Amino acid sequence: MPAFTRPAALLLCALACAGAAAQVPGTPERQRELVRMVRQDCGSCHGMHLTGGLGPPLTPAALADKPVESMAATIFHGRPGTPMPPWRAFVTETEALWIAGQLLGGFPPSPPSKP
Repeated sequence: MPAFTRPAALLLCALACAGAAAQVPGTPERQRELVRMVRQDCGSCHGMHLTGGLGPPLTPAALADKPVESMAATIFHGRPGTPMPPWRAFVTETEALWIAGQLLGGFPPSPPSKP
């Protein structure tokens, strides 16, 4: 794996997050559902503010060295032998990638309001 400077890593993260956000299928309503799901369901283990609990923190600082694709795979497939379940029954792979990108960028504090 190539060594990146912090600015280069941040740029790559921003590009990955932008690409993931562009790939979200569906409507703004689906994005609100995904935010609600992460805040409520993921928050039950990772803390309501995603700062940790039974599961590790999901803050940008805690995830800074994690590849977005790896995070998306963990969301989609879970982690066997740990309490992390697979969420593939509830999200698509593209949505898992979007969630991972949002976590890296600082997850929205609550579902975006309806337009």
